[in-house]
Amino acid sequence: MNKLTSYTIKKIHKSYIEKILTPTSFIDLCLQKAKQASELNAFVTLTVEEAENHGIESEKRLYIDKNVKPLEGISIGIKDNFCTKNISTTCASNMLRNFVPTYDATVYSRLRQAGACLIGKCNLDEFAMGSGTIDSIFGPTRNPWGYRKNDDKWRIAGGSSGGSAVAVSSGACVAALGSDTGGSTRNPAALCGVVGLKPTYGLVSRYGLIPLVNSMDVPGIIARTVEDVTAVLNCIAGPDELDSTTLKRDFNPIVMKELDMSKIKIGIPKEYNCVGMSKDVLETWQYVTKLLKNEKTMIRSVSLPNTSVSIAVYSILNQCEVASNMARYDGLEYGLRANEDYSTEELYASSRSQGFNNVVRWRIFAGNYFLLARNYDKYFIKALKLRRLISNDFKNVFNGEDSVDLLLTPTTLTDAPRYEDFVSKHNRDQCAFQDYCTQPANMAGIPAVSIPVRLSNDNLPVSLQLMGPCLSEDLLLNVARKIEQLVNFQHTHNF
Repeated sequence: MNKLTSYTIKKIHKSYIEKILTPTSFIDLCLQKAKQASELNAFVTLTVEEAENHGIESEKRLYIDKNVKPLEGISIGIKDNFCTKNISTTCASNMLRNFVPTYDATVYSRLRQAGACLIGKCNLDEFAMGSGTIDSIFGPTRNPWGYRKNDDKWRIAGGSSGGSAVAVSSGACVAALGSDTGGSTRNPAALCGVVGLKPTYGLVSRYGLIPLVNSMDVPGIIARTVEDVTAVLNCIAGPDELDSTTLKRDFNPIVMKELDMSKIKIGIPKEYNCVGMSKDVLETWQYVTKLLKNEKTMIRSVSLPNTSVSIAVYSILNQCEVASNMARYDGLEYGLRANEDYSTEELYASSRSQGFNNVVRWRIFAGNYFLLARNYDKYFIKALKLRRLISNDFKNVFNGEDSVDLLLTPTTLTDAPRYEDFVSKHNRDQCAFQDYCTQPANMAGIPAVSIPVRLSNDNLPVSLQLMGPCLSEDLLLNVARKIEQLVNFQHTHNF
């Protein structure tokens, strides 16, 4: 097992205090691992100079100033759709290949204030539109599980935050940020055997996150343990005057504690046992349910009746907001500008044609179709109404008669698919399949966390998801940690 994958924030800080490691030596180890694992293609930019400088600053605070911060000397990766000052931010697209922001995303600036050290910017599907991290101008990201050098049978990392998940899973960094619009943090975390959190909408600032779907985008957190995910959340959550969509209430840091599981009620939504779910995933779901029953947890079957239309509603709303958000990239004010001498209309069309891949263009076309005057009520308004019903389903199970505290579901329907099998289907169809269990949480704005549980028959990670009502992160993460302790998942890939 890769030694770096056994490091947690607490272990690293203990090693710093005992001087077994120093921040500079640990950051050098992470950079070395990132370079050794370059064939996985987790990073689009390695920020070597910044990482080394951050490590030196941490060392000074630790040993001279005696001013230790919560993430002091902890290596992080950032998905390449978060703005980082003077560091390129591409969204894995030709449209932004040369974009270098003049400011930091709030989440990144808060990580730096907490002492974290940036290793690099992580790969993603272009503009975060995908569930495999295969549609990037920098090439696909490969899952470290089961990977062999020069093997063309590799598995996908999941998406769209696959680079962030692989960076953590391979040991190149302790934690990473992704973005989660319909499962884009939880999906790759699940397939790569790490923990992925989507917080409540508005709990974490979106300022500096290049938007995909404003009403659903949430910065997500990936780490190897629930405790480490919680430590990162405690540093980045809370109001931000630069983002009007953040909640105005102060955030109280979450403390890990022992729970009396006999007082917890967990619902099992019957609609999530759907067509296409593998035997491995179903048996893992049943396995954890049995473990919780042994802890005297109250388990109850519940219904979320509008789940069947959820993916269609998500797709329509996603494409409508994509069409709106992508309109700014016109070759005049933002993004790639075609070199040819065109009229304004031709310049606009040529720049967008050269700048966007087929997936992005397809979503723009579909979104504009749904937003046509003759289709607006039929598709967009109807989808908004159905979204409210989907959100109400969650409110009913959390607040109605026979309510439950949390929901336990699969994260993905299978373990990580082989690349050649994944690309045999259209991006739209893969997203509909891969995001089936994850996207409802985004439409309802509720928090959700994916936890690795055990290995499938193919020795690949299988994960489950916990969902809770808005702002239930304290309970959600503490129950997730209890499950983590019960299953004792081991990071056993040998990459």
